[in-house]
Amino acid sequence: MAKKEPVLTHFDHQGNARMVDVSAKGETVRRACARGEISMSALAYDMVRAGSIKKGDVLGVARIAGIMAAKKVDQLIPLCHPLAITGIDILFTFLDDKQAIEIEATVGITGKTGVEMEALTAVSVTALTIYDMCKAVDKKMVISDIYLLKKSGGKSGDFLRGQVKSRPVEHNSNHPES
Repeated sequence: MAKKEPVLTHFDHQGNARMVDVSAKGETVRRACARGEISMSALAYDMVRAGSIKKGDVLGVARIAGIMAAKKVDQLIPLCHPLAITGIDILFTFLDDKQAIEIEATVGITGKTGVEMEALTAVSVTALTIYDMCKAVDKKMVISDIYLLKKSGGKSGDFLRGQVKSRPVEHNSNHPES
């Protein structure tokens, strides 16, 4: 059996940009998880860990910024649908060996379209907020490795980075929709 070629759904048959019509699709529970990192100087890293950045609670503010951004993706990225997100969770892991903070955003919805863009945007804006709050201490911070880790639900099934499509996705009880 021949493998079907992937189709870019945001273009019509003439190559014009379009918003995909999802009106005929059924609602399903969907979830997406994205990750990224921000690395920084030892001084900035230690200050974030200690909570001593003068602007305030870096990770608390960054978490709120990421949540807000995920809720506004349709206003930021052309052709994205406005979504009624049911949950967003943003977790941080301190990576001492790299002087970096790993950001993981999980977004949940019961809807007709996925939330991959919302999870990726949440990670991106969270990292940008950390940069903004710490730039007085370190302007050389690097935001990197933003990627989709996993997604579940919808017609295309489950995706887990590094594994074959349609395998079950592990769900963390601390994440939305688990």
